[in-house]
Amino acid sequence: MTTEDNLQGRIIFIATPIGNLGDITLRSIEALKEADLIACEDTRRSSKLLNRLEIKKPLISFHEHNERHRGQHLLDEVKNGKVIACLTDAGMPGISDPGYRLVQDCLADNVPFEILPGPSAVLMALLGSGLPTDSFYFGGFLPHKKGKRKSELEEAIQRDCTSVYFESPHRIVASLEILKDFAPDHAMCVARELTKKFETWYRGTVTEVIPMLGTGKVKGEITLLIGGKPKTKKTKRGKNSIDDPIAP
Repeated sequence: MTTEDNLQGRIIFIATPIGNLGDITLRSIEALKEADLIACEDTRRSSKLLNRLEIKKPLISFHEHNERHRGQHLLDEVKNGKVIACLTDAGMPGISDPGYRLVQDCLADNVPFEILPGPSAVLMALLGSGLPTDSFYFGGFLPHKKGKRKSELEEAIQRDCTSVYFESPHRIVASLEILKDFAPDHAMCVARELTKKFETWYRGTVTEVIPMLGTGKVKGEITLLIGGKPKTKKTKRGKNSIDDPIAP
C-alpha cells in the first residue's frame, strides 16, 4: 500500500490475541488508535481488549449472521474516507471466522485494505505438537455429523503432512474415539487453551491421549493435530544386497 493510500479510507484486518491479551502487536495497537470505527465479531469480547489498551472507539457488530449486508455498510464508510479496523474474537479475521467475504468485497469494489499479522492457534499448536512442521493441512472445524467427521479423520491419517483442526471441547473425546477405531497407534496432539492460564498439551498416540483427557467434561478452546502417514524408511542398497546380483 502506498503512502497516498494510507491517507485514504481503508479496512484494516487485525489479528487479535487467542488468549493472552499481552500478545497484541505494536502495529495492531497503532491501527486501533487510528481507526474511526471498529467492526467486531462480538463487541463485548473486543471491548475487553480495547479497555486493556485504553482505546475508546465506536464499535459495530460484524459476525457471520450479518456479514453479508453489514459488509456493504463498511465499504461505504471507507469510500467516505473512514479507516475501519476489523476484529474477530480471537486470531486472524477470515480464518474460520468472519472476514473472508469482506476481503472479496474489497477486491471486487477496489476498496483499499491491509492485513496485520499476529497470534495464530494453528501455527502455535503445530510447533508445540512435536509433529512434522515442514508442511501441513488446515481443515478448520471438524464436521459436526459423525459420518463426515469419520471420513475427514480417515483422510487425515493418509495425508503426507500434519493435519490441524479446531474442535469443540464437547466433541473432542468422541472424535478421538472414532479415530481410535481405525488408527489407535497414530501420533497426535491435543492443544487446549493456548496462551491462557490453563494451557495444556496432550501428546502421544490416540490410545494414549484419550485417557489424558479424562472422563469428565473437557473445557476450553481445542486445537487437534494428527500426524501424517508414517514414512517408510528406504533401505540403502549395499554390496551383495538382495537386489544385487551375486558376483561369481
